[in-house]
Amino acid sequence: MVTVLKDKLIDVLKAVAPLVGLVSMLQVTIVHAPLDLFLQFLAGSILAVFGMLLLFVGVDLGVLPMGRFIGAELPKKGSIMLIVAVSFALGFATTVAEPDVLVLASQVDAVSGRAIAGSAILYLIAVGVAGFAAMAMGRIILGWSLRLMLTVAYGLVVALSLLAPGEVVPLAFDAGSVTTGVLSGPVVIALAIGLSSVLAGRSAVSDGFGLLGFASVGPIIAVLLVGMWLW
Repeated sequence: MVTVLKDKLIDVLKAVAPLVGLVSMLQVTIVHAPLDLFLQFLAGSILAVFGMLLLFVGVDLGVLPMGRFIGAELPKKGSIMLIVAVSFALGFATTVAEPDVLVLASQVDAVSGRAIAGSAILYLIAVGVAGFAAMAMGRIILGWSLRLMLTVAYGLVVALSLLAPGEVVPLAFDAGSVTTGVLSGPVVIALAIGLSSVLAGRSAVSDGFGLLGFASVGPIIAVLLVGMWLW
């Protein structure tokens, strides 16, 4: 436990230090923000370090092992529909709790003056991730080609981007980019690795990876479709 905390603290400091250093340099040379605002930034950075540390340790010690265990146990029940349903539920639950998605939803709510409800964006993104995560697990079981599925999915994204209102397209792609965060990403990967590791003829390397790229298409398509319908 101590070793894990130490390693994760070093990783977090390496990630946060460049940002703090750059902002501090800008503060001294160019920006000159009010002192109380700069001190607030430093205090927030310290809190972020501890928050990220606890989050990463929690993911490593609890979320990833449980995800792999669930993925390995589900095939023993002998029901494809159960695997797909559980994958959908886990994809939805982890996306709703994903910090990056919550930030995007709150920003959309604020910038649009509540014309676009942040909660609606949050659940729309979650449904998109959940649906495509479920399809990704079904792909592992049925042996479908990931290359073909990615080609079709991204082809649909391109087509919808040409048809959707211009205001919706940037939001849709941002929705796809924020879904592969510290919660939803590890859960999808762990679930896929656990599933592929117990299925005959499946490889944890070739079948366990590549799914985040596929799952992240779901929110893009979901936002584009709803945008076309509403606008």
